[in-house]
Amino acid sequence: MRLRFKATHVVLAMLCVMYFITYIDRVNVGTAASEIQKELHLTNTQLGLVFSAFAYPYLLFQVIGGWVGDHFGPRKTLFWCGMIWAAATIATGFVADLATLFIARFALGFGEGATFPTATRAMQYWTPATSRGFAQGLTHAFARLGNAVTPPMVAALMLWLTWRGAFVALGLVSLIWGIIWVWYFRNEPKDHSAITAEELAALPPRPAGGRPQVPWGPLLRRMWPVTLTYFCYGWTLWLYLNWLPLFFKNSYSLDIKNSALFASGVFFAGVIGDSLGGILSDAILKRTGNVRLARLSVTVLGFAGALASLFPILFTRDITFVAACLSAGFFFAELVIGPMWSVPMDIAAKYSGTAAGLMNTGSALAAIVSPLVAGFVIDMTGNWYLPFLMSMGLLAVGLVSAFLMRPERPFEDREPAVLPAGKVVAAE
Repeated sequence: MRLRFKATHVVLAMLCVMYFITYIDRVNVGTAASEIQKELHLTNTQLGLVFSAFAYPYLLFQVIGGWVGDHFGPRKTLFWCGMIWAAATIATGFVADLATLFIARFALGFGEGATFPTATRAMQYWTPATSRGFAQGLTHAFARLGNAVTPPMVAALMLWLTWRGAFVALGLVSLIWGIIWVWYFRNEPKDHSAITAEELAALPPRPAGGRPQVPWGPLLRRMWPVTLTYFCYGWTLWLYLNWLPLFFKNSYSLDIKNSALFASGVFFAGVIGDSLGGILSDAILKRTGNVRLARLSVTVLGFAGALASLFPILFTRDITFVAACLSAGFFFAELVIGPMWSVPMDIAAKYSGTAAGLMNTGSALAAIVSPLVAGFVIDMTGNWYLPFLMSMGLLAVGLVSAFLMRPERPFEDREPAVLPAGKVVAAE
């Protein structure tokens, strides 16, 4: 009997692979940083600038890219994104100095900027509403799996192909994914030749009418607490992604192989956190029917757990204990992914790509500021622990701001406006 895969499962699997590849291409520079820094004669502050280069266009294209995904559909948008980020990754293998390295990483952010908001648009129509947390958690778990395998994989490729050859090889993999995606995926599930009536019946209905015109003002007012919360999460995320291999290498005088293994162990904890966070959020939603409880309970747990986990590293330098604390911190931080990426779909189903872009703007802004601040602090003080102390402060802010989110209240194009006196009137 021939094994048949459901089209919805294949699409989800392809998105998982995309998240996996994009995060490899984002964090590979962190593993190769010691060799790049040595060859190009970069300070830690300059290295922080390189790390942040990805985030400038990434920030810009969160909203623009989300709109593009809504307007042109995920099929074409993700294909062209894939072609751009693949070319940028390959180009990184040919850089000659700080300027060309910055440009290559800038181009990578240009290619990847629209990917996650557009993937959210794809999931909006290819995933049942009761499985959104699981789908978001699973795809981001593959992103964290990419984080986890990147340090040892890039270290091995560097030994085999040099750091330049490693970037070329990884870029070619991205090219292959883009070709397969545009061949298989369809914007409308009903247009896919392999979709079944049973699968279609389980998927959410398409909103009536043509391509939506985004009501920017009301949508921004609804999404700003979500953006702020995600910025606080993103600060810690990008500190981990960019600086963790160098943290182990320089704090404990490890070679690149052993520092990569320690970093990989920490990142694997995030794989579990991503998957579990989405599963927990969906389970609470199915049991209680309470969207706010389902999303906020797991998000708050994640922020509080990450904060508590990082606190002990201020009092010890034992590498095993520090690695365990960092792993626990990353696990709890990643619990928030599934519920947080479900929130844009909960709030604004009709504009989910744009809403997801607005949310991810917070992480993109953190991706600029966090590595720059960390590099500067390390150069000024020589202390590799201070950036993690700063992350603890941001985690505390995120814990509070999460309560301002309202995922249980669906967005309407004509959101009510609140007057200073507290009177509510209909928006004009």
